[in-house]
Amino acid sequence: MPTFGQLIAEGASVPTEGWDFSWFEGRATEERPRWRYSRLLAERMAGAASGLDIQTGGGEVLAKITRPPQVLVATESWPPNVDVARRNLRPLGAAVVEADDEAGLPFRGGSFDLVVSRHPTVAIWPEIARVLRPGGTYLSQQVGAGSNRELTDFMMGPQPVDPGRSPQVAVAEAQEAGLIVTSLREQALRVEFYDVGAVVHFLRKVLWTVPGFTVDGYVGRLAEMHERIRSQGPFVSHAQRFLIEARKPR
Repeated sequence: MPTFGQLIAEGASVPTEGWDFSWFEGRATEERPRWRYSRLLAERMAGAASGLDIQTGGGEVLAKITRPPQVLVATESWPPNVDVARRNLRPLGAAVVEADDEAGLPFRGGSFDLVVSRHPTVAIWPEIARVLRPGGTYLSQQVGAGSNRELTDFMMGPQPVDPGRSPQVAVAEAQEAGLIVTSLREQALRVEFYDVGAVVHFLRKVLWTVPGFTVDGYVGRLAEMHERIRSQGPFVSHAQRFLIEARKPR
C-alpha cells in the first residue's frame, strides 16, 4: 500500500487544468444527478441557432455535444483552461473567449437563443438575461448550498453554510432579472474518497470546498483523514446540485 507521504505527493502533483475528472477513477466516486445534464445540454444545443456556454472550464462537457448550433461561443476566466477549451472545442467550430466570471459578458444584448453553464462560480443573472434573445433559454446545473460540507467541516471544523448558493436564491435572482423559471430540480449526491491522495487533488481542483487549501497548511488533518480511511473505509461526503432552467419573455 502507498504510504501517507506517497499519496500526498501524488495528489499534490496532478495537474488541475480543465474539468476532466478521469484521474479519480478507482480513487473517488460521485453519484450522478438523475436529470443527466450532458443529455439535456446536447438536446438543447441541437435545437439552437446560437449558443453560449459560460465558464466552460476546459470545454470537456460542451465538447460531447454532437449537433452544435451554427454559432457557438464559450467563456472561461482561468488562462490555463482557456487553452484546453480551445483545443477541446475546435472540432465543434466554437470560439472561446477569456472573460472574468464576475464581470459583464463581452457580447451584444440579444446575441444568443441558448445560454448554458455547468457549475458556475457565480451566476450574473442580469447579464444572462441581457445576452438572451426574447424567448431564449438559460440552462444551468449549479453547486448548491453546503456542498461537501462533511469534507469542509472535517478539514476546517464546523463552518456556516452560505445560503447564497441555495436554489431559492437563484430563483429569486432569475426572476428579479426578468426571467421566468420553468424548471427547478435538486439532488444530494453521495461522494466517496478511497485514499487521501484523492482528497488532496479534489481540494486543489475544487477550490471553494476548503478556501486557501495547501498541503502544508492542512497536513495534520490530512494525516487524520489518511488514518480514518485506512481504519473505517471511504470518507463519505455529499455534493449538493440543482438544475435550473429559465426563459426570457418574448
